[in-house]
Amino acid sequence: MRRYALTGTPGAGKTSILRCLAQRGYEVVEEAATAIIARAQAQGKGEPWTRASFIDQVVDLQKQRPLGASATDCVQVFDRSPVCTHALATYLGWPVSRALTAELKRITAEEIYERQVLFDRNLGFCESTSARRISFQESLVFEKIHEQSYRAFGFELIDIPACDLADRVAAVSSVIPRRIMSDSPCGTAAQADHLP
Repeated sequence: MRRYALTGTPGAGKTSILRCLAQRGYEVVEEAATAIIARAQAQGKGEPWTRASFIDQVVDLQKQRPLGASATDCVQVFDRSPVCTHALATYLGWPVSRALTAELKRITAEEIYERQVLFDRNLGFCESTSARRISFQESLVFEKIHEQSYRAFGFELIDIPACDLADRVAAVSSVIPRRIMSDSPCGTAAQADHLP
């Protein structure tokens, strides 16, 4: 199993890239933080990221998703990783929790994710959503924190430049080994709303 993290600036189009990859047969795993936010908001709890428990909830779901993904020889592409959760905790001013520290140690020691991280660059704007309430200027600060976090944990950033969607998908596909896809196509995408 080869697991790649797709990360980058909020609002840079990671979800669109993932949808295209899923259509091409890649197994994709949706973002944990967005799922946690959606679940909390559906329960009438606005802005769950302001609660101290938020980071550990994201870590729990991120830890379960690689375990719950199919055990094939497929390439999996994850919308963010626990290193992104480290960047999020840093950005929000939260301390790095014991659970997050343990998960970061585990994913680096066990090499859960490939060392090459697909870094989707900003598109020059950032649209707010119910889960993403951040200005473009704030998103640039968050982008820089992501870069610092990934480098601090020894990952190599592979830039996915700001360009049209087809070119960004092609850039991602050029990094991920195609031979695995042609030998053993995957057709199952992890569902964003599948929460434990």
